[in-house]
Amino acid sequence: MRRLSFLALALAVSACGLAAQAAATVPRDPVPGAFGGSAGKPREAERCRPKSVKPLTTGHRTYAAVVRKRAIAYRSPGKSELARFGPRNVNGVATVFAVLAKQVDRHCGVSWYRVQLPMRPNGITGWIRPYAVRVVPLTSRIVVDLSDRRVTLFERGRRVFSATVAIGTSQTPTPTGRYYVNQRLIPADTSGPFGPGALGISAFSEVLTGWTQGGPVAIHGTNRPELLGRAVSNGCIRVRNDHLVRLFRKAYAGTPVTVRA
Repeated sequence: MRRLSFLALALAVSACGLAAQAAATVPRDPVPGAFGGSAGKPREAERCRPKSVKPLTTGHRTYAAVVRKRAIAYRSPGKSELARFGPRNVNGVATVFAVLAKQVDRHCGVSWYRVQLPMRPNGITGWIRPYAVRVVPLTSRIVVDLSDRRVTLFERGRRVFSATVAIGTSQTPTPTGRYYVNQRLIPADTSGPFGPGALGISAFSEVLTGWTQGGPVAIHGTNRPELLGRAVSNGCIRVRNDHLVRLFRKAYAGTPVTVRA
């Protein structure tokens, strides 16, 4: 996928802007059949209860929804509009949601997707139409343990990597909850405070609400590796630069991120 350049991006709850490029967002291959945005042709014998909701996330596979041209998110299917999204977010990066479940019709075709949204309040979900997005499968997930100061990467349910991190201070804590990677960025200066890259996640600082873009949180590299293992950030999760590269290779947009106390 091509990269789009943009300047002065205020990323995560950092004290300075980040001149960066957007990295490849999600894998190219779409999900076949009913997951791909249209119901497709169901098998003749297959039947579902209309409007039933089926979870889509497992320990081995999750899904990302990439906005095509426009997507409207509702609090419930077709009722109470929450927000409208274009194909690119404010930073010029592809707009991506984490897919949690699908509502189906009597032929088991997808009527709506329930997705996690990259907006406040933290963890908010909404319902979008399948034709508004392209859905792709993902096999990785990330767990950040604040007590142990560690980030762990799982691939197809198997732990493949773990590393020490720096987290937010007691005054600017890293918010706990279930989130997802919503943008992947490469700094213009890879020797700077963000290191070689940043994984923006759908979490926002609970205290720095007046900061640019509402105080979004990220997992990123660092030029201060001696601070790893400590509570020193404004809410972001810092990792050693070579560890960030390993995470970056696997964590596409849509990848689930659990931050626990």
